[in-house]
Amino acid sequence: MDVHISVTGGETVAEAESLTDWLRGAPELGRVTLSGRPPAPGEMGAVLDTVSVGLGAGGGLSVLAASLRTWFAQPRRSDVRLKIRRPGGETVEIDAKRVRAGELEAILRAALADPDTTGAGGTAPGTGQG
Repeated sequence: MDVHISVTGGETVAEAESLTDWLRGAPELGRVTLSGRPPAPGEMGAVLDTVSVGLGAGGGLSVLAASLRTWFAQPRRSDVRLKIRRPGGETVEIDAKRVRAGELEAILRAALADPDTTGAGGTAPGTGQG
């Protein structure tokens, strides 16, 4: 399953690059790529703000949650928020300053769960629907 993580708030490009580098350091995760959206009118080029992560079977989600938890704990100058979604799935927004470390894996599991097998879900603490 591919997971797409959009970085918002603060220095978006720098934070997206930092997150990409950080996740590439976790060999248990599959392919990690940085991509962007087309330039808006007046912009010179694409804005690289989306990290795509291939999660394989066997604990990829736990590894992603642990990696994000550690990355969030790093000193930051900006208020970082991540919008996490899977193709065809709902989006959950995580505010790095408001989510508790112990809640992160449960939030990811709820956001990335297949609605056909889990039923309807709600908004987890520290998050907002996007």
